[in-house]
Amino acid sequence: MTLVVVPVRYPLTARSKRTLERAIAVARERDGALTVLHVNLYQNGKSVNRTELKTAVERHFGQLENVRYIVRTGFLVEESILEEIAAEGADVAVIGTKQVSRLRRIFRRFTDNPNIDDYLRSHLDCEVITVDASRE
Repeated sequence: MTLVVVPVRYPLTARSKRTLERAIAVARERDGALTVLHVNLYQNGKSVNRTELKTAVERHFGQLENVRYIVRTGFLVEESILEEIAAEGADVAVIGTKQVSRLRRIFRRFTDNPNIDDYLRSHLDCEVITVDASRE
């Protein structure tokens, strides 16, 4: 079964909703499971729990089947996302373009090849689908 991971902000932003919409479609197309991920930042002092995340997603998209909701806490959103993709053994990561640009900045610190898709494929065996979530 294909596992799709999608990181989102909470409360759900318009960009997160568009990215989540694409992830739901990918999971359905591939008859897969979906993991909705939110990262609470230590330094920000705000936190959400899985129930709140699930309620927000279902309020917008209705009840979804084959979905897990995960809330992690970390210092860097990008690092926590990559750790979760690896821990879940995700086949597909659906990420908004804004998140991709942040991930590129992180990658430049560690490698001279900031191509996230190539990196995830070679290190995590994961396909990356980028969603241009900036459209209105």
